[in-house]
Amino acid sequence: MNATNRNPRNEPNHDQPLLRSTELMRAGQTGLLVVDIQEKLIPHILDHARIVWNARRLIDGALTLGVAIAATEQYPRGLGKTVEPLASKLPGVLPDKVAFSCGACGGIFTDWKKAGIHYVLVCGIETHVCVQQTALDLLAAGFRVYLAVDAIGARGWVDHEIALRRMESAGATLTTTEAALFEWCEKAGTAEFQTISQLVKERGLDE
Repeated sequence: MNATNRNPRNEPNHDQPLLRSTELMRAGQTGLLVVDIQEKLIPHILDHARIVWNARRLIDGALTLGVAIAATEQYPRGLGKTVEPLASKLPGVLPDKVAFSCGACGGIFTDWKKAGIHYVLVCGIETHVCVQQTALDLLAAGFRVYLAVDAIGARGWVDHEIALRRMESAGATLTTTEAALFEWCEKAGTAEFQTISQLVKERGLDE
């Protein structure tokens, strides 16, 4: 049988998957950036317990799936260190900064580019200050920027909402913690999926 007769009805080949969209984050090409979730500032942030909870789930998911992680601290001498349960899960000594943008910690992003990381998922505080300035700098540097909106916050709703709109209009993509975890995971039926599934089932602060 020649090749032209193998599929005389031109039936679709269901065994051939579509190419994965470049809009979707890939675990091996993504960095999770945790921005300034610190002891003396976080209590003043609206819905701060949810932000810490979701940031912790993102960190746990990243550790499970091999997503690179970096975190920063804004003037820790005045604003304190990164809160638990995040701090003990983060790698190494965290860079501190006085500039609002994490772009001041350029070594993080130089290393990520060398490692083939082109996507950055951002969580942290505050939406309209450090997160916004970081996101805009990352976009200018050629990264694809994603914002986990349920793991980002500010002291006021107007500042938070307008900053999200500004970042989105500049090219950042809005997403959620759960969506990002499943996006990194890509498929069910793996040991990693079992861990991600358990993270997603934590509903205590999401009801």
